[in-house]
Amino acid sequence: ARLLEGLRLMMTQREIETRLQAMQRQGRVPFVVKSTGEEAIGIAQGMVFETADLLYPTYRQPGLLLARGRDVKAMMGNYLANSLDNCQGHQLPSHYCWKDGNIVSISGPVGSQLTQAIGSAMAFAYRAERQVSGVWVGDGASAEGDFHNALVFASAYTAPAVISLVNNQWAISTPQCFASGNNTFAAKALGYGLPGLRVDGNDFLAIYAATLWATKRARAGLGTTLIEIYTYRTEAHTSSDDPSGYRAKNESAHWPLGDPINRLKQHLIQLNKWSEAEHTDLEQTLKSTIAQDFKEAESAPAHGRETLFSHVYHEEPSHLRRQRQQFGY
Repeated sequence: ARLLEGLRLMMTQREIETRLQAMQRQGRVPFVVKSTGEEAIGIAQGMVFETADLLYPTYRQPGLLLARGRDVKAMMGNYLANSLDNCQGHQLPSHYCWKDGNIVSISGPVGSQLTQAIGSAMAFAYRAERQVSGVWVGDGASAEGDFHNALVFASAYTAPAVISLVNNQWAISTPQCFASGNNTFAAKALGYGLPGLRVDGNDFLAIYAATLWATKRARAGLGTTLIEIYTYRTEAHTSSDDPSGYRAKNESAHWPLGDPINRLKQHLIQLNKWSEAEHTDLEQTLKSTIAQDFKEAESAPAHGRETLFSHVYHEEPSHLRRQRQQFGY
């Protein structure tokens, strides 16, 4: 049942992003980040972390929200910046956050979420609480100082955290070897006295098992684990990127580790728990339900102009108050 739910959620994520891309091409949403081929990461890991754990994703793990039960229409609101958007239009499309789901706002300056996550994990340890901080970072961002700082503090303070370094082979247009040097990314953990795992990022079961081990270790007071998730970014970095300028057009077809959805589907079929017919039926059901969700999301009213001034400062400065009053609010 757990695997079937994981398959359904991965298929849901892919259909959401397929529809978003079509809407972007039609000018109905401004900007799209897809995670095709990386769906197992957010879904499998999201199903492992407990509800009280704090999660700090990048823009390519919307599966974390789905695994925690986020409504599709609310996720769509982030792209439309209408009344369904809990960020009230203050955040980039695909830069989700969800306070009730303990998913922290995605950081545009990539890498800064590492120190935030380890800081919260240090607080959990200081207060003798059993929560864990989960944080995701790309291979390129691991070359920033935030990565070093986070691992130093994680090691020194035995912070209960799981750092997932998603090695999808490309940091926008820069190949991963620029940031990895002569070692694997997992090996970087060893210099800080932390365990480093390297896992097949297209294998739902492998990601689930590695994350379960790391979270149990963190809750037992043994500190942070770094997991290098070895996968491949099948499509462009974003809808504004043209990957044909820096990699072969058919490169993704030769990726040897396959597609995570197809691999889990075939595994379940071999277990006699799934079939091609059931898979096709679910695909059609998801297309229909998600199309309806998006139709309803687009019909939601816009935010009022007063939201221009909300959720920016904790205490409203005088110049912002004057501007708000000029608008009549």
